[in-house]
Amino acid sequence: MKKQSYNPYLPSWEYIPDGEPYVFGDRVYVYGSHDLYNGHVFCLGDYVCWSAPVDNPADWRYEGVIYPKITDPLNKDGKMCLYAPDVTVGPDGRYYLYYVLDHVSIVSVAVCDTPAGQYEFYGYVHYEDGTRLGEKEGDEPQFDPGVLTEGDITYLYTGFCSRGDKSRHGAMATVLGADMLTILEAPVIVAPGCEYSADSGFEGHEFFEAPSIRKIGDTYYFVYSSIVMHELCYATSNNPTKGFVYGGVLISNCDLHIDTYKPAEQPMAYGGNNHGSIVKIQDVWYIFYHRQTNGTWYSRQGCAEKLTVLPDGRIPQVEITSCGLNGRPLEGKGEYPAYIACNLFRDIPSIYVGDNRFPRIIQDGRDGDEEPGYITNIQNTATAGYKYFDCENVTEISIKVRGYASGVFEVKNAWDGDVLSTLKVEYSNVWEEYTAPLKLPNGKQAIYLTYRGDGNASLLSFTFA
Repeated sequence: MKKQSYNPYLPSWEYIPDGEPYVFGDRVYVYGSHDLYNGHVFCLGDYVCWSAPVDNPADWRYEGVIYPKITDPLNKDGKMCLYAPDVTVGPDGRYYLYYVLDHVSIVSVAVCDTPAGQYEFYGYVHYEDGTRLGEKEGDEPQFDPGVLTEGDITYLYTGFCSRGDKSRHGAMATVLGADMLTILEAPVIVAPGCEYSADSGFEGHEFFEAPSIRKIGDTYYFVYSSIVMHELCYATSNNPTKGFVYGGVLISNCDLHIDTYKPAEQPMAYGGNNHGSIVKIQDVWYIFYHRQTNGTWYSRQGCAEKLTVLPDGRIPQVEITSCGLNGRPLEGKGEYPAYIACNLFRDIPSIYVGDNRFPRIIQDGRDGDEEPGYITNIQNTATAGYKYFDCENVTEISIKVRGYASGVFEVKNAWDGDVLSTLKVEYSNVWEEYTAPLKLPNGKQAIYLTYRGDGNASLLSFTFA
């Protein structure tokens, strides 16, 4: 039996947000920025790459560092961070990596002969007269490049538009020539920021950052993070540089707008900024996105969900789950790590991460230490939810808990459901296992573990038997 996949799809000690997934040959590759565990700002690491076979997207392989931050001539001292990148295959068959450093407003490009080899600095996107994009009078600052190559033409999408900033108009599309650097057509706005969205159809979901571009059939799908940050939205057009029409929300990393299992506007996780895109893996579409961990904005992890592209081209919003690239419910037996919780909340609702009263996903050790993740700061009413499992004849549940806490964990199969079992826990500074009878209905089930009591607990794992 193949190993199951779940969210986050990479090891619990890896922090690769802003995921841009691509299938090259028989493998799916994920490119992103690189957060550090317990990092103090975004994107402190070098670019690394992970890949997996398309027929087994649970078997991820670390491809190593593909581009150190000091490789860019503007960053030889390493003081600038590598923000979210994207990759495209040029007309020469080589792989081109586009990125922006955090203190400049120009687009850098690196190149490699293979998807995950050592990329070498190639140059800066520029006009025919040599002026770099972002430095010509009238240019808006460049940010978060997304790229799509068709024949000898590459379409470059960039931009960042915060609330109240009228100097930035929206997401931009720039047309590049076969050398992957020279501008053939100057930037045009393809999706408005919130200061220029009146009567656009984008109201409430205006462009903020994270442009990404894909093509399905003859339709271009522009994927982006909206002004509320926690959601990825999309717009469509039959032309890559004009005519984009707002399509809807693809996913929210706090599950806002989803009403299948809870009220639509009730957040079910501590969200924050979002960035990702869509990819087809063996005839199945997925959305890649990221979640926040460690109670901050700066240690983000990649997740994925199965998408449905309807015959008319629309893509309904999907709910966040623990299943990820598994594409189906997880087996309702055996031990699962607590960090795969897709729902995490208290009785204090919050869309955004950052309150020290909230439970959070952490790890022991420092960044790079291959220590398993777990949930900590579990105080009274804190709930961890896991969706979904294919259960059959479940009779027992066990949990591994430590911490200075005295109370019970309630087991439910809905966030507001009846208590099906309770597990009493006591103060301990080592992981202790607690077991209780549990009768779950057969079939597709969610599991919610709610703590009631004093103190502060940590949860490492749970086991069905």
